[in-house]
Amino acid sequence: MKVTIISALIVFCWCSLRIFALPDEINIGGIFDANSVVQKMAFKYAVDLVNRDRDTLTRSRLVAKIADVPVDDSFHASKKVCAFLKEGVAAIFGPQSENTANHIQSMCDTMRVPHIQTRWDYRLTRNEYSINLPHPPSLGKAYYDIIFKLQWRNFVILYDSVEGLVRLNQLSKKWTVTMRQLPEGDDYRPLLKDIRRFKTTHFVLDVAQDKVYEVLRQAAQIGLMRVYDNYFITSLDFNLINLEEFKDSGTNITGIQLVDPHKPELKKLIDDWVIGEQRAGWVLPLQMRRMTTEAALMYDAVTLFAKTLHDLREAVEIPRLHCESDNSWQHGNSIITDMKWYSWYAPSTDSGGGNVFTPNQLSYRKVDGITGFIKFNTEGFRSDFNLDILEMGQNAILQKVGTWTLTGKANFTRTWQQTEDAVELNLQNRTLIVTTAITPPYVMLKDDHEQRKGNDKFEGFCFDLIHEISLLRGFNYTFKKVEDDSYGSKNRETGEWDGIVRELLDHKADQSIVDLTITYEREEAVDFSMPFMNLGISIIYKKPQKKSPSLFSFMSPFSADVWIYMATAYLGVSVLLFILARMAPDEWDCPYPCIEEPEELENSFTLLNSMWFIIGTFLCQGADIAPKAVSTRIVASIWWFFTLIMISSYTANLAAFLTVERMDSPVESAEDLAKQTKIKYGCKMGGSTYSFFRDSSIPTYQRMWSAMSNARPTVFTKSNDAGVERVSKSDGQYAFLMESSSIEYVVERKCELTQVGGLLDSKSYGIALPPNSPYTGAISSAVLKLKESGKLYILKTQWWKKGKGNGNCQREASSAKSSSAAELGLANVGGVFVVLIGGLGIATFMAACEFMWNARELATDERASFCEELTTEVKFIAKCSGNSKPARKKPPSTPEEPLCTYGSYNTNYVHP
Repeated sequence: MKVTIISALIVFCWCSLRIFALPDEINIGGIFDANSVVQKMAFKYAVDLVNRDRDTLTRSRLVAKIADVPVDDSFHASKKVCAFLKEGVAAIFGPQSENTANHIQSMCDTMRVPHIQTRWDYRLTRNEYSINLPHPPSLGKAYYDIIFKLQWRNFVILYDSVEGLVRLNQLSKKWTVTMRQLPEGDDYRPLLKDIRRFKTTHFVLDVAQDKVYEVLRQAAQIGLMRVYDNYFITSLDFNLINLEEFKDSGTNITGIQLVDPHKPELKKLIDDWVIGEQRAGWVLPLQMRRMTTEAALMYDAVTLFAKTLHDLREAVEIPRLHCESDNSWQHGNSIITDMKWYSWYAPSTDSGGGNVFTPNQLSYRKVDGITGFIKFNTEGFRSDFNLDILEMGQNAILQKVGTWTLTGKANFTRTWQQTEDAVELNLQNRTLIVTTAITPPYVMLKDDHEQRKGNDKFEGFCFDLIHEISLLRGFNYTFKKVEDDSYGSKNRETGEWDGIVRELLDHKADQSIVDLTITYEREEAVDFSMPFMNLGISIIYKKPQKKSPSLFSFMSPFSADVWIYMATAYLGVSVLLFILARMAPDEWDCPYPCIEEPEELENSFTLLNSMWFIIGTFLCQGADIAPKAVSTRIVASIWWFFTLIMISSYTANLAAFLTVERMDSPVESAEDLAKQTKIKYGCKMGGSTYSFFRDSSIPTYQRMWSAMSNARPTVFTKSNDAGVERVSKSDGQYAFLMESSSIEYVVERKCELTQVGGLLDSKSYGIALPPNSPYTGAISSAVLKLKESGKLYILKTQWWKKGKGNGNCQREASSAKSSSAAELGLANVGGVFVVLIGGLGIATFMAACEFMWNARELATDERASFCEELTTEVKFIAKCSGNSKPARKKPPSTPEEPLCTYGSYNTNYVHP
């Protein structure tokens, strides 16, 4: 009885195990192209690793059936598949070629055998019994996110197959994209030369991994591998490309990788490959010791398939199928569906025995392969994966600078400082071409430049500035003169630039430094560093001639109104003093102090005496009479106070008017220029000043632009030097508009010229670089450092104040101030002499009138003729001797007549 029970238990257990059992040997087929050696090796060693894994397929082992077929040979491939089906295979892996893979997929769908591909399939849908590890739309989204993060706006896409158009489809929807397909053959130079005319510096390279090196090499031959060029390589085997040849080009090359070559599992797998091949007596070549993405995907595909079989919950038999029959494998659907849901939840089974794509609460399964976490969507595509973003660094070493995920998008992990350090390292010992124009004092040719070569021919502020920057950043430089002597202006009709800007756009130069103004239009075309000089537009004009001093310049301290008011005040105060003196009792007294009780009182402040008193005190000379009453003293005091202030003000202002030379300038500002038409004015043709007036919306500047543009002959010049020369020769009939810093330099050397008015705008000079230049940040930080250290100020002082022909005007001005600042010529004070002579003449005239009037009175009294009396008086005066003469007495005709007449005498009188 016991034996029976034990036997029944053994049979029950054996049957229970066989319910979910797999065959002892599970055949899987691998179809490989002739050139897919690494994929085939990955397939073989993946099978070997699964068989050695104690936790996967513990009761079964995989048997790899491998077949090599020519590329795109569907006939031979179908024969190999039929042979595998006759032996009984659980899945078919590969191949890589598109035509062959599509044919095999159709056969597998008919036989309901899982077909697993690791190639790039551009179709967006999968057949029922097929899965594909990479997903083209997801890769396209990765490209989009990375380029968006790189801030590219226009670029050229080079592709070699139509599959690339599907992956790159998203890029053409947002940006300006030029797409070109590589031609047949190995010579891509004609296509690359044609691309060069687009003037772009950004390229997306979507070609097979084995073509990338050749495309880059030929691009370098025609000059498309410069420091300004940027390449994004879409191949997931970017880390396998040999970039050693391009390490010194300075080109930014960015790529992505799905497989991390430094992953420990991958290194262990490569070691197993080497050891296994050595045991077989074959030394593995170096190029085959590097895992390609397709090989890694093949390895992960085998691993995923093995784990799916391990987790199956039903018995599986692998039948032998014939391509000629209608038989199919009933378990193929379960296996392929379970692979799609792997890393999700295990699928539930419906009443009809099929799988339902709704997650239940069964165990969560995860496969973390060499290529990362493996997860499929319901269409059978691996759409969720992670990518590493790489850049070529120094010595062609690839550096990881970021990552991409489906949910997190592109994320660059490098800091701004790391980026700048990389740029500065790239700048070390590199020789940059610096284009410039001859404009003193920024860049000048040495006096003996014909005997010199290279940089030794140049000198100037900008030359020294580039030298200082080169010392900070460690690069070399070569100066060259721009061919057309133009700074750069944009043709409104064609949109093309000329001059310096054109050379930068054509990458004929790496930098440009001169008095190049940073404008909005230029900023859109090229890059600019931080400004090294701030300035504005101003006017240079002929220095105004010295104004001839007026004959009556001593009256200049007061205006005509003040002089009139002072005269009015003088008369008014005089009359007021006269009236108040007559009203005040204290002003009436006896003229003869000896008489105690006089019969008459006199008032000293007659109208004439009042005017004499006021004028005497006004001139600080005093008078022989003084006020006695309180009211008259108050008037006198107020007048003295008024006199004190006016005389002090006059004296102080007179010194300035007599010592400061007055200039007579017809133009003091831009408004003065705009209001007149006699003086012509202009600027440099095509320069920033030209653009400022042309585009200005300020009415004054619009009027000035209208006047300049309509002037005949033209008022525009080809250069600032020509404008300055025209100002010098125009004798005040022409003014030139240019930058204030250049005016400062010119007026230091041309003493007949001067700056008129203030600044019309605010602008800056900067170092121009080609668009998207990697050196812009490094150059800007160097300029800022020189500015903070005071080096820029020292350089400007050196070339503005101490350069060629410098200081002449300063020395003349200082000499004039030291020698004649306090001297006054006759022209300054001649009016005073005129007044003196005039006053003396008036006094003489009055004396003559008084003399003749007195002679007439004497002639009347003496009953003599007027001529006799006049002759007698003249003879007495002509003697010029004696200080006294007797009074001439006459009998009074009335009691009131005086007893004597002053100044008369008898003709018979003889002096004792």
